[in-house]
Amino acid sequence: MSVKSKNLTWHEGQVSRTSREELLGQKGVTLWLTGLSGSGKSTIAVAAEAALRDQGRLTYILDGDNVRQGLNSNLGFSPEDRTENIRRIGEVSKLFTDTGVIVLTAFISPYREDRDQVREIMADGDFLEVHVSADVETCESRDVKGLYKKARAGEIPNFTGISAPYEAPEKAELVVDSGAQTVEESVAQILGFLQDKGYLKA
Repeated sequence: MSVKSKNLTWHEGQVSRTSREELLGQKGVTLWLTGLSGSGKSTIAVAAEAALRDQGRLTYILDGDNVRQGLNSNLGFSPEDRTENIRRIGEVSKLFTDTGVIVLTAFISPYREDRDQVREIMADGDFLEVHVSADVETCESRDVKGLYKKARAGEIPNFTGISAPYEAPEKAELVVDSGAQTVEESVAQILGFLQDKGYLKA
């Protein structure tokens, strides 16, 4: 990506990230849920957000469909547009994380390199890759939108898992087996991880 804006300076405010985190009683972090369409990313993110809210935590979900209706409405599904989609979301996630918010993203984000680039712009510990793992057959059986059927009929080009690749994470901080466990079990696994790693303060 070429940078067109020159002579820019990052301006710090008077309120530090540490003070915001102390106010919220949590550490800012981005949980980057990645997996095939139908693997359960959005469902798990929504349930995890509700569970964290019940604990008094401040969270926000960045969902693939929602973001493409606004911020990324000018992007399609070519490899280049998928890369730009993830780059923009990475930058937004970084800003949210700096505020002390627990960010939950739910994007297929099929390319390993794109996810790694988001990791690189974040400080150590701010980016947690969560692989929501389920095979294509399981995802297809949950396909309430009929996307897999359309993809197999050739009506949707560049559909991940059918006519476009999905590169599973090689160094995910957490693997959630959504094909073998319930949403509640997946959420408990995620919250337990956050607690164990010190993101949730007493």
